[in-house]
Parts: sequence; structure tokens; C-alpha cells
Amino acid sequence: MKEKCTKYEALFTFRSEDELMRHISECEDCRLEHEKMQKVSSLIEEVKPYYRAKRKNLAKIKIACALLMVMFSGTTLGLINFNPDISDTLKYGTTLSSEDLGLPVDSYGLISVE
Repeated sequence: MKEKCTKYEALFTFRSEDELMRHISECEDCRLEHEKMQKVSSLIEEVKPYYRAKRKNLAKIKIACALLMVMFSGTTLGLINFNPDISDTLKYGTTLSSEDLGLPVDSYGLISVE
């Protein structure tokens, strides 16, 4: 019983194209293995554009999400920083009045100027 040739991988990886082709022309086992590799290679080449398109679409989605988060956080922080009532409510649980801030106020809560 003839043993199967196992030289294909070593020749494919470490030797020149000429040596590989010379061995394939002489060895039936390696010729079949080479045909299988060529079929797999052609299938990979066939589906490569689909994977590239999928990767590009995924990159576009990531960019869109990042921009949306930047816009959302910028708008939210802008509202909080420019509206002291929201800022005070978040920090202290209530809106601070002039009296809470230590300013002199009259009985109506208005700042009194002497």
C-alpha cells in the first residue's frame, strides 16, 4: 500500500514556484491537493469584495455612532452649562435661590441694594 505524499505544504511554503510545479507534475497526491487549494483560492477571491463592502459599511456605522455621541454629549453639556437651574438641580437636588447663594435679599426674595 502506497503512503500519501506530505511534501505539498512544505514545498508550497518554503520552496520556489518552479520546484512546486515540478513536484506537482510528478506526484498525484500533491496534484490533487494543489487543485483543492486552487478551488479554495478562487472561492476566496470571489467573496473578497463582499467582505470588504461589509467592513466598509461597519466602519461607516461606527463613525456615525461616534458623531452622534459627540453631538448628543455636546448638546447635553451645553444645556447644563448654560442653564444654571439644571446645573443646580443636578448638583444640589434643588434650584439655588439668591438667599442660598448668600446674597442680601428682602422679604420677597429680591436682591436688596443698600
